[in-house]
Amino acid sequence: MTDVNSDLVDELVELGIERREARWLVEEFVPGGERDAVVALHLAATRRLAGEPLQYIIGHWPFRALDLDVDQRVLVPRPETEELVGVALGELARRDLSAPVILDLGCGSGAIGLALLDELRSRGIPASLVAVDESLDALAVARRNALKHRLHAVSFVHSSWFEGLDTALEGRFDLIVSNPPYVGDEEMGGLDPVLGYEPEGALVAPDAAGVTGFGDLSIIIAQSPRWLKPEGVLVCEHANHQRNAVLAASAAAGFDAHDLDDMAGHPRILVARR
Repeated sequence: MTDVNSDLVDELVELGIERREARWLVEEFVPGGERDAVVALHLAATRRLAGEPLQYIIGHWPFRALDLDVDQRVLVPRPETEELVGVALGELARRDLSAPVILDLGCGSGAIGLALLDELRSRGIPASLVAVDESLDALAVARRNALKHRLHAVSFVHSSWFEGLDTALEGRFDLIVSNPPYVGDEEMGGLDPVLGYEPEGALVAPDAAGVTGFGDLSIIIAQSPRWLKPEGVLVCEHANHQRNAVLAASAAAGFDAHDLDDMAGHPRILVARR
């Protein structure tokens, strides 16, 4: 880092930005130490100090091996969801599939499905993906990320969960993956205010079966068997308090299911095998 850049990092730290984030901002907006870029840097710093997520300010963020474009139309990619991709890859490897067909429900930026396509491609496995979202804005971001990474074996579908899918796809998927909304409406007020910058529809779900924020998960779990091949698997992220609910719903849907903790030790990832 140049002396100019080091000075700029120090300036941002004095304003109240964490040093690591200050370094990222300087590297993004003033990569060569050009002083004429300082205005843009200070505008970015003002947005961060107001609470806006760093990922939106920079406009892209790493997820697994991908650099994803992100903005306020989609959720910020999170480490827990990277873990979900690893679990899903393990399920596909367990079955040794030569050309898996994948459904990503609520694809957002495309993070999960595109990361799977990318990493399978790197292993010489030609997977195909159907990416679904009820938000046209989110689908636009996902399409851009697919083009950015030259991932062409993907179809984008405007749909609320399974509603808009062609029924010809029933029983055709080897893997269904999802990071659906699972925060209850009343919970939002007690969470980090930074979540207020993210699309509420991608975070908040209705209650179901007496469980806060379980409405969308209950739909996905109940309807997934119809769309999976025999021995197909659903891999789904959920809230800390929803383990018992996802396992009960999976059993009711006929799945052989287990649930995994994330790296922080919290219940997080449902693995439900048909």
